[in-house]
Amino acid sequence: MTVMCDGQQTFAVGRAAQELQLRSGEFELATQLGEVRTVPAGTEDRPGAAGPLGRRRVAAGEIARLQAQPGFPDALRERIRTVGTNEGAELMRIGPGRFLRLTRAGCFGPVRFYVNRYGAVVWLYLAAEIAEFADREPQLLHGTFPAAMRVTLDGGRDWRPRQWRARRVAQLMGQTHDPWESAAVIAAVLPPEELASVAADPKERSLLRRLRPVLASVITATAAARESFERVLTAEEFDEVMWYRVNLSRALETARKEDPGRVHRHAAQPSAVRRPSALRQPSAVRQPSEVRRPPAVRRPSTVRPPQPPSFLNSPSWTTETSILPSRS
Repeated sequence: MTVMCDGQQTFAVGRAAQELQLRSGEFELATQLGEVRTVPAGTEDRPGAAGPLGRRRVAAGEIARLQAQPGFPDALRERIRTVGTNEGAELMRIGPGRFLRLTRAGCFGPVRFYVNRYGAVVWLYLAAEIAEFADREPQLLHGTFPAAMRVTLDGGRDWRPRQWRARRVAQLMGQTHDPWESAAVIAAVLPPEELASVAADPKERSLLRRLRPVLASVITATAAARESFERVLTAEEFDEVMWYRVNLSRALETARKEDPGRVHRHAAQPSAVRRPSALRQPSAVRQPSEVRRPPAVRRPSTVRPPQPPSFLNSPSWTTETSILPSRS
């Protein structure tokens, strides 16, 4: 079924996936990576009621653009192809052990993950990003690692969870133009006690919970799997937590200024009842809605927490406060 949105013909995500010859998981990743551009389908106050992509649609022109690209659909599938540790190591022509050390050191980040029945997190990486890294940094594929990298690895540091969170937060921030929804994206990765510390008003926290997007939809059949799933979604280390706290505080200041009545309107709605967190109920899929933000506000699509150090050019690039976004 096609629907007109903003004067253009659009398709539901299911139909769009069929037209692009993608499986549902491939299509979801393609939209997250920006390979398939989507448009908002509505402006309801509760995002995600219809699933992770249920409130977004794909313009007919976007489908035509992708279908007209050389090598369709195989070229599109290749751009979103993901690999695990063993296949990634084969692509780079290195052993799985070295590949694992490169990922733990933050040389390239995962795009997806799942949790096996034993509660172990299995990370997936973009094959295209792995190939690009191998071409760009061949000196890291063989021989001794740089001293800074060895220190990081010997200390047990693992950058993969926070790199995944950074990528996912940036994706979701790029999908919303609403200040309260932007704040809800940042709040989604903070531990509850940290969120309560920044958003002291219970009404604001209730609104943030209502607008909370789905960070990942992963099946967790055991208690161990659920615990691992929640751990991936939540910032843990001090510098990362502080980064998100600072940005949530800024986002809330902007939201209060731009739409001060939103909290009261939400509190007056009978349906605004506290619900179980999506972190504990992975099947409760949510997606940020699309509400227009005044154009003068800087679009925070590049929001990213502290990144892993560059072991080649900038060893001190760890917790740079200068990368914190300023919005006015």
